Amino acid sequence: MLPQHQIVIPKDEGIEFDPEETGSTFYENSMIKAKTLWNIVHCPVIADDSGICVDALNGAPGIYSARYAGPNFMQGYPDGRKCPQEDQNAFVIQQTNDALKSGKVNVEEGKKTGKFQNGPRSAHYVCAMVLYLGNDRFYIANETMEGTLVDTIQEARGNGGFGYDPLFFLPQYGKTSAEITAEEKNAISHRGKALRSLKGIIDSL
Repeated sequence: MLPQHQIVIPKDEGIEFDPEETGSTFYENSMIKAKTLWNIVHCPVIADDSGICVDALNGAPGIYSARYAGPNFMQGYPDGRKCPQEDQNAFVIQQTNDALKSGKVNVEEGKKTGKFQNGPRSAHYVCAMVLYLGNDRFYIANETMEGTLVDTIQEARGNGGFGYDPLFFLPQYGKTSAEITAEEKNAISHRGKALRSLKGIIDSL
């Protein structure tokens, strides 16, 4: 999406980079990454934090999307091991179904606060992206991609994307996020929208 710029990741430069994400929001975690890396390289840094938020689960997994390991380990396993993505996908569908069946999820009430805009299975991806130019000079864009979760894990489909994309249904395309093209995804995705918001600033540097 930034073909006129040279973009490198820490690994390309031989930098070991795995900061502890201790923030309570996507914004805070993106700032932790951006500031930590800027303190090493002292040149413009783009960093982001993203995840999926399910309305029926009060926005979970949210910032713990990468660590999520089911209802018993919402913030990840205590020993830090990673739950396989296939298991994460199954967990989030089952947990959503259980929450809706419990009768404790008030969809109509939720709509008043902006939730459940796509029905009981509403979900959205969030991306907080930072362009960090120094401790007193940075810009941030926070964007979403709206959709729903498929009903069952058997309905997950698509080989594109990553993470929870095979579960994330996009009504406007009639496909999951893992089935659309890269161009289609960049046009509507949380990351694509956030980066476009920052692109003019990046181009002006």
